[in-house]
Amino acid sequence: MATGTLLATAACAGGDDDTSAESETAAATVAERPLAARTTTPSPSASKSAGATPSPTATLSETGARNALITAADIEDDWVQVKNPQSWSDKLLVGQVDAAQFVTGKTDAADCQRLVDALYDETLLGTPSGASALNGFEEGDSRLLYQVAAYQKATLDKSMDWLEKLPETCDQFTLTGGDSGDRTVQVVETSLPKEGDARQGLTVTVKGTSNGDPVTLTLDVAVVRVGNDAITITNGGLDGADEDTTKAAVEQGTKRLKEVLAGRTPTPTPSMLD
Repeated sequence: MATGTLLATAACAGGDDDTSAESETAAATVAERPLAARTTTPSPSASKSAGATPSPTATLSETGARNALITAADIEDDWVQVKNPQSWSDKLLVGQVDAAQFVTGKTDAADCQRLVDALYDETLLGTPSGASALNGFEEGDSRLLYQVAAYQKATLDKSMDWLEKLPETCDQFTLTGGDSGDRTVQVVETSLPKEGDARQGLTVTVKGTSNGDPVTLTLDVAVVRVGNDAITITNGGLDGADEDTTKAAVEQGTKRLKEVLAGRTPTPTPSMLD
């Protein structure tokens, strides 16, 4: 019995040594493993929360809207800021859409008329529900109208949807009446820098006559939505539309609007307005 007890005791002691050795080996392995390999992987929900970028939630004020406006320095070249762009219009755009072209869809004619009427207007995206600011620039025969405004979400969503469909519903139509006779209007989609929450670019070309001579008015239209606010750009003229200027206005304007909505004042840029 004494011998059996000693053997059993020795076996138990040997088992404890093996377990201890295995624990020490595992600890050494973990210690030798690189820190990156030992880092605990965060849960999917934690990773998503950490990487999420919240959308701006600040309400756009009148001061903020003015601060978010671009200046001539933002679009470079020889643009000069003007004092009263609200008075702008273009006689090539004055007239009525020929509804006879839209036999199967009278609403399409209304959509095209809305576009023509709003190209030099402050209501391209509908009537702003809050703060709104506007400025304009000239370079030779070209003009650039720039607006920052707050909208009701439903109004803004409908307007963005309307703009998206225009290259299909209003790809080509005729304007009648006014002083320029019949004019052919074409609407095509254009690409914009990937700024904001949503964006839509168009090029509108109007061919008609002025003082008996054939003329072509070309306008870039760019809209960028940031939350429930948006920037709107109309750029061009009888000399055509400068795509680089439109893109610069989109990039710099979106940046300034986001700065304002984040509670910051954008870095001032020199203005050429005396």
